[in-house]
Amino acid sequence: MKDQIANIRTAAEAELAQVSEANKLEELRVKYLGKKGELTAVLKGMGRLSAEERPIVGALANEVREFLESAIDSKRSALESAALNERIATEKIDVTMPGKRGTVGRIHPLNAVLTELENIFIGMGFAISEGPEVEFDYYNFEALNIPPGHPARDTQDTFYIDDNIVLRTQTSPVQIRVMEQQQPPIRIIAPGRVYRSDAVDATHSPVFHQIEGLVIDKGVTMADLKGTLEIFVRRLYGEKTKLRFRPHHFPFTEPSAEVDISCFACGGNGCRICKNEGWIEILGCGMVHPEVLRRCNIDPEVYSGFAFGIGLERVAMFRYDIDDLRLFYENDVRFLQQF
Repeated sequence: MKDQIANIRTAAEAELAQVSEANKLEELRVKYLGKKGELTAVLKGMGRLSAEERPIVGALANEVREFLESAIDSKRSALESAALNERIATEKIDVTMPGKRGTVGRIHPLNAVLTELENIFIGMGFAISEGPEVEFDYYNFEALNIPPGHPARDTQDTFYIDDNIVLRTQTSPVQIRVMEQQQPPIRIIAPGRVYRSDAVDATHSPVFHQIEGLVIDKGVTMADLKGTLEIFVRRLYGEKTKLRFRPHHFPFTEPSAEVDISCFACGGNGCRICKNEGWIEILGCGMVHPEVLRRCNIDPEVYSGFAFGIGLERVAMFRYDIDDLRLFYENDVRFLQQF
């Protein structure tokens, strides 16, 4: 059995010298030192030895085991070191080479215009308020003086989730929520996404953005509304910009008006942008309807206010001379790189 153990050591050393891969090294370890390995098999047969031979053979077998374990560990370290040196040689980086310039993103034109409008109104003392885009029918319609059966509730215009929940069609529900939670004076703008069931074309989208404003206080009049909007459009389009109010109807304001501005491109003389009319429609506005105030527990005999709504896409299209609304949402890098 001594000779058998010596032969195992000699054979293992010879094989170990030929190993050049880590997986082959593991196979060799299992072959000689595993549960069914050759050295393990020898040790299992020691029961047939005499009492005098057993300690001598056991000591020799343990010596060979320790030798093989040490030799295998040394070989493993050598293989790992060689592999690392090879990776370092093949994957080295020349730090003196010029790097690749990363692509830098840009602010989307809608976000750029939104930030500009928010800064204008913040400068006039307005706060920014936000609300849910998935809204209750009450806040989106009823509280705004739009009763059941009103054309604005038509399923062809509104995305209904169920009979009581819709995707908001304007940011006006934010105004209702603010009036319910805060007593006058109130001066806020409510920017955000809104949804209407429109077919996609150059001037319509089922998803777009609005900025609505609300002011409630004692003694607020139409003159305050006009003055606020004059400051807004002149800061946006220049000091020479003029306003024109046209009578209109909105259920939640009375009186109501559509507001035009003198064309910023031609100064009112007529051009392609204003379709030779000299005026461009920019927003809707009016004095908050007394019934809307009552629903929010605000006494219309004591307080009055005005509201207005601006289409963000419309302002951005005017600002950048864009003639197709779809360009804002197509994520075409060629379009976005222009801003």
